Amino acid sequence: MSDNVKIEMLNEEIKMLNQKVDECEQLIKDLSAPIIQSIVPETILIPFNGILYAERFEAMIVKIMDYTFGHNVNTAVIDFTAISKKEIPDLVQFQKCMENLTAALKLMGVQVLYVGFTPAVTKILVESRLDILKEMKTFSSFRTALQFLMKEKGMIFQKADHT
Repeated sequence: MSDNVKIEMLNEEIKMLNQKVDECEQLIKDLSAPIIQSIVPETILIPFNGILYAERFEAMIVKIMDYTFGHNVNTAVIDFTAISKKEIPDLVQFQKCMENLTAALKLMGVQVLYVGFTPAVTKILVESRLDILKEMKTFSSFRTALQFLMKEKGMIFQKADHT
């Protein structure tokens, strides 16, 4: 086998590996903020997880905005249950991203409900003195947020009678 053939084969293998890396990176992006349809109409749940680097957080914001624009969404429930202080490497950037997320969705006509703030994350937010804290709607869990939304929309949840 000639050197040119070997080089061509290696280049082809590099190309395939780069494509695989791109696919894996896209999968990671997709999993970093899965968007889940709720039982409440026009409502989505986005559970945040993993380390919230500014670049990653901003990419998640863009993903949520793109999704809400293309679908009939008027409420987004952002779940921070899996986020602790150790997933927030830069407090200033985290605060800025929280403001950006809230402002962007609000401008798009999407009500934002936050759920699952841990005591440590709550402390960070309170100490930040963010202006948006006054207008943020927060709940201890997704369930309580759904109960609020159902009441707001005049919906009731009841067991089916199987007689």
